[in-house]
Parts: sequence; structure tokens; C-alpha cells
Amino acid sequence: MQRIIKSTNLITDIEKTVSGIKHDKLFVLTDEHTANLCFPILEPFAAIKNASRIVIPANDTNKTLENLAHIWKHLTQNGATRHSLLINLGGGMITDIGGFAAATFKRGITYVNIPTTLLGAVDAAVGGKTGINFEGFKNEIGAFYPAECVLISSRFFHTLGREDILSGFSEMLKHALISAEAEWERLLAFDAGNIDYEWLTDAVFRSVSIKEGIVEKDPFESHIRKALNLGHTVGHAFESFALETARPVLHGYAVAWGLIAELYLSHRMCGFPKEELQKTVRFIHRNYGAFALDCDDYEHLYDIMKHDKKNASASSVNFTLLSGIGKIQINQVAGKDLIFQSLDFYRDSVGL
Repeated sequence: MQRIIKSTNLITDIEKTVSGIKHDKLFVLTDEHTANLCFPILEPFAAIKNASRIVIPANDTNKTLENLAHIWKHLTQNGATRHSLLINLGGGMITDIGGFAAATFKRGITYVNIPTTLLGAVDAAVGGKTGINFEGFKNEIGAFYPAECVLISSRFFHTLGREDILSGFSEMLKHALISAEAEWERLLAFDAGNIDYEWLTDAVFRSVSIKEGIVEKDPFESHIRKALNLGHTVGHAFESFALETARPVLHGYAVAWGLIAELYLSHRMCGFPKEELQKTVRFIHRNYGAFALDCDDYEHLYDIMKHDKKNASASSVNFTLLSGIGKIQINQVAGKDLIFQSLDFYRDSVGL
């Protein structure tokens, strides 16, 4: 199980982490944004300052085979071996593609994640899922390959804008929904316009703890880890469709909108309470707005959902749903008509 470190002194903690992992060469992967904004924070540690640096373009649209090959090429040309160490410094895109590069280079090298976004801290950096987008599909190619360590510092949260905070917060809301009513109620009180960073940091580590507990029970997603897919079947369809139509959206926003549709399915198929559904939908609409689509888009969204990795067959769509907060119902197959009704509900809920 990967170590999760709650960093109180970033330089001291990364120095201990790196010195505690036997390696011959050190590499640091960033995107263009984190190269400028985050890498300088780590430079006082000499080993980081002198590491071989790999920089790729920012944003999830660049989580591609071409950029994966660029990482492999840099490692090869700069003498990386099976005993080298890769540090992924960035958001979910960097930890996803960097983790997959580590999983596949020389059949696997050690890596450390230092997430710089809220989304990365509570989701992508933790749990060992790695991958890239392919042929227009989100995370189509990937592997389970956990980081040796995930070092989470709230120092980075202060650099984030409202949208990036909310993108990560939707995954925290999902963790609360699959966990406990008390945590769900706490998160619904979040004020994105007046952020209490101490409260947020505490909430982040509660959220990470929820995910850790699930991943530890089911590291390869054969059973209960499927709970973490709540909101993601429809959410990934929205995200892929947004990329296709040149309207890219943040992952967490797509998940939030996906939660609206999938909680509706939960209500219809599993008896999820109407009051909890309405409260969650109001919070999402108030904070995340809407992704525009109409009924002519449903067929294509359905086709995207049929490509989802969670499906048991190419002709069915598999969901994780809830019968109540913390009451998880995995492997729920919804028919096409009901999925279309959930998209109707989404559009009605956000005023489209």
C-alpha cells in the first residue's frame, strides 16, 4: 500500500522521502504551468534542483500517447535505469501520465506523486490508477501501478483558483456520498466564495482516508473499489464529448454533472432518497453551473458510455449507484431509456 504523507514542511518531507528511496538517477516531470509555479518551491532541496527535468504541455488534452513517448524518450536519452526514481509534480494529468510512464518504462520504475491541485490530492495521485486518453476516450489506456509515496501539501491549495478548487471538491463530495451522511452534510456547507483553507485541508485528508480505505480492500477494482466510480460513467461521457466538441471542461466539473444523472438513476433504481438527491443537485447547480447539451446529443453520449471500462459487455452500461448515503450498489446496469431520462433530469436540474 502506498504511503500518504501529510506534509507540514515540504522541503524537509521531500528530502526524507527521496533519501529514503534507493535510486541511481532522479527525474522530475512537470507540465509547463507547474514548471514555472511549483518547481521553484522545491528547488531549495539540492537533489531536486539538480534532477533531470521533463516538461510537457499542460491540461488534460495533452494526456496523450505522443507526450507519453516524449517522457519515455527523455528517460532513455538521459540514462534512466530500472533503479531510477521519477517524481510527478503536478495535477491529475501529470500523476496519471507520469505514473503510466513509470509503470511501463523498463517494465516499471519507482515514482513519487506530489499533487499540486486539489483534484490531484484527493483523486488522481492516490490509489495507483495511471493512464492516458486515447482515440477520444478518457483514460482508455492505463495500468494499476501505485506510487511509492504520495506527498500532499496544502501549500499548493492557496495557489488555486475557484474552478480548480471546485474541480477537486466534486471528488470529495463523491467520497462523502459513498461514506457517511455526516461528512456529506459537512461538505454541503462549503463556501467556494470564501474558502477556509484550514477547514478545506482537514476535509481533504478525511477524503483521502475514505479512498485509501476502499483501495486497500480492493486494489484492482474487482469489487468495492467500484464505489469510487460514482458519477464517472456519465461524467466521463460528458468530458469526452466536451473534448470532441472543442469545449473542454475540468474533470471535476464533469464528475459533478455526472453525479446529478447518476443520483437520479440511484433514486429510480435503488431508492436513493429524494431529499438527499435534491440537496446534492442544488449544491452542484449553484457551484458548477451547467454543461450545455440537448436531446440530439443523447445517442452519442450513450455510445461513449458503452466504451466505459467498467462495462461487462459492449452492449450494456454499468453504474455504481447508491440506495442511500454510504449504501453502495455496484454493478447496476441501466437501460438506454432510463439513461436518457437521467440526461433529461440533468438538463432540467441545471436549467437547460
